[in-house]
Amino acid sequence: MVSTSPHIKIQMLSKQYEGRGRSRLVLDQIDTTIGHGEFVVLVGRSGSGKSTLLNLLGGLDRPSTGDVLIDGQSLAALDEDALSRLRRHKVGYMFQFFNLVPTLTVAENLLLPLDLLGVAEPEAESRIRDWLAAVGLAGRATDYPDELSGGEQQRVALARALVHRPGLLLADEPTGNLDLTTARDVLRLLDDLCRRSGTTLVMATHSQEVIGMADRVLTIRDGRLVAADDMAADDMAAR
Repeated sequence: MVSTSPHIKIQMLSKQYEGRGRSRLVLDQIDTTIGHGEFVVLVGRSGSGKSTLLNLLGGLDRPSTGDVLIDGQSLAALDEDALSRLRRHKVGYMFQFFNLVPTLTVAENLLLPLDLLGVAEPEAESRIRDWLAAVGLAGRATDYPDELSGGEQQRVALARALVHRPGLLLADEPTGNLDLTTARDVLRLLDDLCRRSGTTLVMATHSQEVIGMADRVLTIRDGRLVAADDMAADDMAAR
């Protein structure tokens, strides 16, 4: 049965940073919901708070005021241990830089999130095989990251982000370090795998191509979140 309740509920969320004798309000009373399996893109000028919002959604940072609910669970009500458990089970991450451990093989990099969950070895090996096949790298399990191209490394990062079967994937400029053709290939794969698995995808990006693939575009402007249905949202907000 498909859930009709929102996957993510953002309630009057604000984030203010203090430093050098002054404060800076990055996010100002953001209020919205994101549905299960939805692909939402965040756009905004550099420094507008896209990465900050992703960190708040994943419980990597605490808001100044307001709350984020994931599947009805208030993140504000969780202590650091509980937040860590939630991230292990429910959240996957992709970044502009691949963040693979260079001293581990491809398979060993994918094993890391499964080890944290205590997944038994036969099940872990099966998942790693399946996800490497899904991203087109079935024969590269024993290779090290420096033996892969940039696009291949990001495919490994994608497999690692999804191997523990999170309901939510947060992606911060995941193709920003790739050439245009490779970026398109990775984006199509990312979109396809998330839609097939029903994973909610929230991505911060400057890419026009990503915006065209999303179900919904949200623009951050002056600390506020503004729904934008056209592709020129906030003058593309990327420049």
